[in-house]
Amino acid sequence: METGNKNVYDQLSLRKVLLLIFLPTSLLTLVYLWVGHVLGDTIPTILLFLLIALIILFPIQLFVVFRASKKEYGSYSLKSAFTRYEKLSWWKIVIYSLFLWGFAGLMSITVAPMEVWLFSPISEQLFNILPPYFDWVNIDYSQYYSRNILLLTCVIIFILNVFIGPIVEELFFRGYLSAKMSRFGNYTPLIVTVLFSLYHLWLPFNNLFRIIAFYPAFYIAWKKKNIYIAIVVHCLCNAVSTIGFIAILLG
Repeated sequence: METGNKNVYDQLSLRKVLLLIFLPTSLLTLVYLWVGHVLGDTIPTILLFLLIALIILFPIQLFVVFRASKKEYGSYSLKSAFTRYEKLSWWKIVIYSLFLWGFAGLMSITVAPMEVWLFSPISEQLFNILPPYFDWVNIDYSQYYSRNILLLTCVIIFILNVFIGPIVEELFFRGYLSAKMSRFGNYTPLIVTVLFSLYHLWLPFNNLFRIIAFYPAFYIAWKKKNIYIAIVVHCLCNAVSTIGFIAILLG
């Protein structure tokens, strides 16, 4: 059964949706670039970015969800992210999630490299403008940081990129926004997936991969009315990429 009251199905205008998505992420990106130039190479930029996201982006997204819950349910909670929710057996969530995670993994070794090659001329020009320490995968530059700084970076990356980030994003995008854009019917998962991909302003050359890899997971989560499928898939995908990055960084 879907939970909610007469206000649950209130829809957001496209203008408001775009503001809720792109205003916070634009602020995050601008602050990240500005603070990065001020601090220079004092700390790894990926660590700097995640700390700023923890201060700016994630609180704003949670605030939107909590505020909507207060308006619709009378108290601050995560209920507005579970408007379209039906209970599903845990083993079904696991099966769906593993299958969809496998599909995303397949896309990561097929579509992702192709997209990197396709946009490499543009990305190279961008990194020629930015200082070298703004390139997260510039492993050679990591030698300038102490072992303790790198270990701290890895711990924070794992916590924020594997758990906090994906969970907050799913509550905001696949929970709150999907319900508020449900007027688009079965096109809603695709629209939200595209917007979710484009909102990664700090990773502008991975949109094709993100859309193709994650759309099936978000579509199944939409059809099954169970956000936990999307959360598990998102966390698993980020875990693999994060562990790989940490292995290279510490290696």
